[in-house]
Amino acid sequence: MNISPQANGMDVIAVHQAVKYARDWTLSGNGPLLLEFVTYRYGGHSMSDPGTTYRTREEVQRMRSTQDPIKGLQKYIEDWGLATEETLKEIDKESKAEVDAAVEEAKKSLEPELKDLWTDIYYAGTEPPFMRGREREEVHYY
Repeated sequence: MNISPQANGMDVIAVHQAVKYARDWTLSGNGPLLLEFVTYRYGGHSMSDPGTTYRTREEVQRMRSTQDPIKGLQKYIEDWGLATEETLKEIDKESKAEVDAAVEEAKKSLEPELKDLWTDIYYAGTEPPFMRGREREEVHYY
């Protein structure tokens, strides 16, 4: 049987449910399946593509205001009585301050050594024998 469920990739709960379904399906011995997550890209495809030649700014703003995944999750949290709007705003404010502090710390830090590029990619013991870099000749052996 060829099955490929589709889910709203802009809805955190829909994504969770789709992944849960896929996990249960696969662990039940039904074989692999392909999950399709339908999303909306706010920006263009690249730096040279502003994304405004094939859609209007109004469309992008409408999607941001009606389909934003973070705002959608906040609405669920409020609707379910898990937190108030004020509490979520405070969490957001604290999170932004934490990120800003981390960015400042990173800016003050020394640049990592090139050898560190290959660390913390895999859990210990799960590394492949080697990994190619950006160039064909750039190979790192674990």
